Amino acid sequence: MTTRIRRGRLAMTALVASTLLLPACGAEVEPDDDGAGSAGAAGTVTVERCGQEVEYRRPERAVVYEGGSADKMFALGLTEHVLGYVMPPANPPVEESPWADEYARVEMLSDDLLNRELVVDARADLVVAGWRSGFSEERGITPEILDGLGIQSFMHSETCYNYPGHPAEFTPFEGLYHDLELLGRVFGVEDRAAEVVAGLRERVAAVADQTPDGRRPRVFVYDSGTEQPFTSGNQAPPHEIIETAGGENVFADLRDRWTTVGWEAVVEAEPEVIVVLDYQDQPVEEKIEFLRTSPVTSRLPAVREDNFYVLDYNEAISGPRVVDGAEGFGEYLRTADLGLS
Repeated sequence: MTTRIRRGRLAMTALVASTLLLPACGAEVEPDDDGAGSAGAAGTVTVERCGQEVEYRRPERAVVYEGGSADKMFALGLTEHVLGYVMPPANPPVEESPWADEYARVEMLSDDLLNRELVVDARADLVVAGWRSGFSEERGITPEILDGLGIQSFMHSETCYNYPGHPAEFTPFEGLYHDLELLGRVFGVEDRAAEVVAGLRERVAAVADQTPDGRRPRVFVYDSGTEQPFTSGNQAPPHEIIETAGGENVFADLRDRWTTVGWEAVVEAEPEVIVVLDYQDQPVEEKIEFLRTSPVTSRLPAVREDNFYVLDYNEAISGPRVVDGAEGFGEYLRTADLGLS
């Protein structure tokens, strides 16, 4: 049997091309002239942070955590405001990013998890990260702690679902758009943010318009885990990628972001396609081999038909590349012979 393992492709050409229409790639963007969201009398702007109204000064030494945070800044033409990035081992090499040139212009501060000492030592004036995916009570780096140190913080709206006391407000895609608009206000580049968001919305709509006719294939997202699988509920980007592209997440009713389920539930769902996350430090080939050889999963329809789709790590976290994920998976569902009955 011919194996059908498809990898997503970097599809940021249109967005990167539009970024290059700015004054020289990576150049500092001047504030918009219309004054919308501009600094007030005290040189600040008030912007929401997971339900809280926070007053921001325009940052000049931002530290960004993982590709999603960096990509949002780069997409808005804010490279000159980024001091450096923190990139744990799970992330693919930045040289493979659509913004590889932008990464080369800023410093890599650490290949470990985000921590308070790092941002203090860097004299950062802004930290961009997600709740639990960067900010952490356990590791002692929270927005409240940074507020006390005079360091501003910006949290990905999608991750506010897990933020204490804050109800979920945005789907992953809407959270992405909202973040870009909020960062546009913080840095005074609202027009640029509106342009980027409009382009992303247009691309997502195009994917939805091209979904195949007929029954939507059942899709299981396999992040990791052998004793129990770690997967995407309906509050994480892979769910919206699957639904937009024309599939059905077998755990669509699971109101959570990333969580552990039982193999029994996976077997009962009979997925016809398995989306496997590709971590730099967890080879995707090993994950697929486990699914093929485990007595529990070897008879799943997706495994029998070799219907595996590889989703890049940065296409599964809050950032512009989630749209790449939707485009790539949409193309897969349109063109692959999935052997569905």
